[in-house]
Amino acid sequence: MQLVSSPQGPSDAALVVAARAGEDWAREAMYRRYSGLVFGMAYRLLGRDHEIDDLVQECFAQALANLHRLDDPQALGAWLASLVVRTTHKMLRRRAVATRLGLRRPMDPLDADRLVSPNAPADVQAELRAIYRIIEALPTRARIALVLRRVEGMSQEEVAQAMGVSLSTAKRLLADGEERLREALRDPSPRSTP
Repeated sequence: MQLVSSPQGPSDAALVVAARAGEDWAREAMYRRYSGLVFGMAYRLLGRDHEIDDLVQECFAQALANLHRLDDPQALGAWLASLVVRTTHKMLRRRAVATRLGLRRPMDPLDADRLVSPNAPADVQAELRAIYRIIEALPTRARIALVLRRVEGMSQEEVAQAMGVSLSTAKRLLADGEERLREALRDPSPRSTP
């Protein structure tokens, strides 16, 4: 996965060091540099969602509060991506539980046409639409793993790192997601999830 890093301005490491020292300009620069990455990833994981701005804000609040935990300041982009994944996972899990308990109505379906770039090749557009139609029915972790791999283009190792799981767990989640995707593409009827 290619993460955004500005060739102009301070390096990520310099921004992290300055932000840890309480420099407001560094925090703002971090936000400006990575807000597109955070928003884009959150959007691709959640789809059109009324809470997406709150999710982005929460990710940056967590990042700023936990900068001291970032071991490699130059890895800021990857670390932010993993925060987006973990925060999205928590949100999706809470929603699923609340929906099962009748405390929340099911979400509107994803609008795949808004998620798929019209500049993508036709076969890629068709595959992405199929994925997004099916993806909402997947268990949360399999959904996230599949989006990271198939949409974000992450390697299996990057998926594992972003999700905070072992490589073998990431491979298992990806295999489960891929199998469910294949089944759904063979049988377009809706399938309930366990």
